[in-house]
Amino acid sequence: MSDPLHLTILYEEGGDGWIVSSVPEVPGVLSQGRTKEEAREMALDALAGILELRAAEHEPQGKAVGSESLNIVAA
Repeated sequence: MSDPLHLTILYEEGGDGWIVSSVPEVPGVLSQGRTKEEAREMALDALAGILELRAAEHEPQGKAVGSESLNIVAA
């Protein structure tokens, strides 16, 4: 059984009533919304996008010895 991955969504006041959301553990994940719920949804979307982008840019450095799927579930 795998240990869960714990990430934090940080909410901050933005200008003009916006709520800015970020995931400090993953640089580049930054978004915003008009409500906390919208800011959360947008942060999760940004997280998925940045992970997909980084995975596409990754080139293996050596001979692969296996792989494993990883599913991250946000509660």
